[in-house]
Amino acid sequence: MKNEPTCSQAELKAEIEKLRKEKNAVIMAHYYTRPEVQEIADFIGDSLALARKAAETDARIIVMCGVHFMGETAKILCPDRVVLVPDMSAGCSLADSCDARDFAEFIAAHPGHTVISYVNTTAAVKALTDIVVTSGNARKIVEALPTDEKIIFGPDRNLGEYINSVTGRQMLLWNGACHVHDRFSMQGILELKKEHPDARILVHPECRRPLQLIADKVGSTAALLEFARTDSAKEYIVVTESGILFELQRKCPGKTFIPAPADEPGCQCNNCDYMKLNTLEKIARCLRDEAPAIEVDPEVAARAIKPIERMLSLS
Repeated sequence: MKNEPTCSQAELKAEIEKLRKEKNAVIMAHYYTRPEVQEIADFIGDSLALARKAAETDARIIVMCGVHFMGETAKILCPDRVVLVPDMSAGCSLADSCDARDFAEFIAAHPGHTVISYVNTTAAVKALTDIVVTSGNARKIVEALPTDEKIIFGPDRNLGEYINSVTGRQMLLWNGACHVHDRFSMQGILELKKEHPDARILVHPECRRPLQLIADKVGSTAALLEFARTDSAKEYIVVTESGILFELQRKCPGKTFIPAPADEPGCQCNNCDYMKLNTLEKIARCLRDEAPAIEVDPEVAARAIKPIERMLSLS
């Protein structure tokens, strides 16, 4: 590939703005992406908010700055739109932990269960599912089902265990996890708490159960943002992907947010390398080329849209 001239961030932002208007494109970004990506996005949100926005937009092109399954979800909801992702290799360790063939065998081995899948899954897994949920609406949706309903929940065991604990359900859990949220250090967080005794601990439910138990707030990225915005504390230990710090600091000026450390020695915070693959250069390039574009097999999409629409109707 021929080397392209290096552009400054200002030049890239100007080009993105020009292309966005010319091509009737909307740029959506997850809270875990780079700060400069969030700055140029038309909309920033968690998985639920991004799905809702994708379903509502009338733009010709959707640029989904997140990970691959988010682009798939947007394409399933908007089959007549061009859905671009800046980097096709932006995957998801949680989605990768649940292969559709293995999940189908798991479902077949436990007949008579309603299948609930976290949005962090491939289109093929969603096609095997009765209801899709996010961390923000999983509790509400599970509680809306009859108390005696048998449920399979996948793929995140930590989120599933949390939902079981707050609902009293006994959902059958798939053994998957997010490599970022599963590696936070309890010892490191407790040491931070000693240094900052008045700090609130904010924990995403994809984290392990012991971390949930020491939290002042367990919630989705959107819920953690709202808690910090309305809470009276001045310091917070943030136990989720560090990209959220940008939006926390923007929405809560004057407050201090401390990223929780990982178990790995020398790692002060957790970053999702996949999310960080979204860059201004790649966004500009994908708008210029209208590629790479997400495509979903029509038969898979026809099955996968039903549990997504059921989620949107229940949340």
